[in-house]
Amino acid sequence: MTMNRTTPAGTALADPPPSHSPAEADSPSGLSQGLKQRHLSMIALGGVIGAGLFVGSGAGIAAAGPAVVLLFAAAGAVVMLLMRMLGEMSAARPATGSFSVHAERELGAWAGATSGWTYWTMLCCGVAAEATAAGEIMHGWVPFLPAYGWVAVFMVFFCLSNLAAVRNFGEFEFCFSALKVAAICAFLVLGVLGICGVFGEAPGTSNLTGEGGFFPTGTTGLIAGLLTAVFAYGGLETVTIAAAESDDPRANVARAVRTAVWRIALFYVGSMALVVVLVPWNDPRVAADGPYVTVLDRLGIPAAGTIMQVVILIALLSAMNANIYGSSRMAYSLVSRGLGPRFLGGVRGGVPMAAVVASCCFGFFAVFAGIWWPDTVFTWLMNTTGVAVLVGWVFICVTQLRMRRRLELEAPELLTVRMWGFPYLTWAALVAICGVFVAMATTPGGRDQLYVSAVMVAALALGGWAKQRRDATRQPVG
Repeated sequence: MTMNRTTPAGTALADPPPSHSPAEADSPSGLSQGLKQRHLSMIALGGVIGAGLFVGSGAGIAAAGPAVVLLFAAAGAVVMLLMRMLGEMSAARPATGSFSVHAERELGAWAGATSGWTYWTMLCCGVAAEATAAGEIMHGWVPFLPAYGWVAVFMVFFCLSNLAAVRNFGEFEFCFSALKVAAICAFLVLGVLGICGVFGEAPGTSNLTGEGGFFPTGTTGLIAGLLTAVFAYGGLETVTIAAAESDDPRANVARAVRTAVWRIALFYVGSMALVVVLVPWNDPRVAADGPYVTVLDRLGIPAAGTIMQVVILIALLSAMNANIYGSSRMAYSLVSRGLGPRFLGGVRGGVPMAAVVASCCFGFFAVFAGIWWPDTVFTWLMNTTGVAVLVGWVFICVTQLRMRRRLELEAPELLTVRMWGFPYLTWAALVAICGVFVAMATTPGGRDQLYVSAVMVAALALGGWAKQRRDATRQPVG
């Protein structure tokens, strides 16, 4: 593994990379390039339009009131900066392991292992949570099969789909994301018509200024709403992982990132603004049934609940599909760089078979943990997911700071996508993410997540550091 010596002034001096260096891991050797530009564009959009927006956002509205719009806008601004950072790094050096490869290259093996395996755990736990929720929906429609039976059906289906070919993942995600985007666009149109009074009396600003005002729950509510908003944006990194398996990684990821940024702001912030204008924030149905169902009922749309259940099911299945793909590629990348068990490195037909199966098995384990040990093992696993998002974002910021300066010196022609306002906006994003950690520490549930995640992150960092030291002692002197 390549080790970078850093002078006191901070200038990185790179040793010649051996055969298994992260430099060569930039190319997904053995994996197919079956994804097209249209796949990546929809993956970039669909990756952040999930059940967290359709359902989880209701908890944020109930916690913070109308001010949730500002919270989603602030979190969205940070997400757009992170997308730009990822776009810059991935367009310059496409890699199956995305930010984990870049972190190892710039910071060392400890950073690559920590960011990569933390992200893998988060995605696998996400697969379990999404499969469980999708199973409950299907059981409500087709009760003869228990919820866990539907979970098994979904898990097996998407495991086999991801084992077949990367193009299968791309086509499923393209269709799922297109349906989610269509649903959001339809909601935005209906919401605007509702505000204009087409479906009855126009609400005006009564829901914004009434019921306690724009900040009805004070600081405590703002913190809870902020955490909901931040975690709803998780999943943006998948597009940069997928870009390495496209027919033109550098050009495709650049276009996907550019088109996704403003649409993310429109979908999230726009839809939240419509919700808080059209319905009272303290309507119990907002948190219980979801904000979108509540708004559609308010507008008198027939079968609103059923329509949104279908959309939510699609969002859950899309997230499952993307998480199985992303986790398997991250595991494969880590193993190919010597940061994981070798048996996960098997590739057949351009697909990392062992990594796909292992990721699905971990997801299955998490599902059964929710049945057998809901208050112990399952709670521990779920507590790692929120912090894992933030840990990955911190590594993205720090890595981009180092990688940008290296590229400007060594290969400026690779900077086809540039981070806005570098380095000031990168630092601003990093400070904002650290602020979220501080906000989490002020709530009992947030502190629990921090404690649990700290153990996992420390263990991964220690293992990666030991690998880094071991590789350093094996390198020839001179």
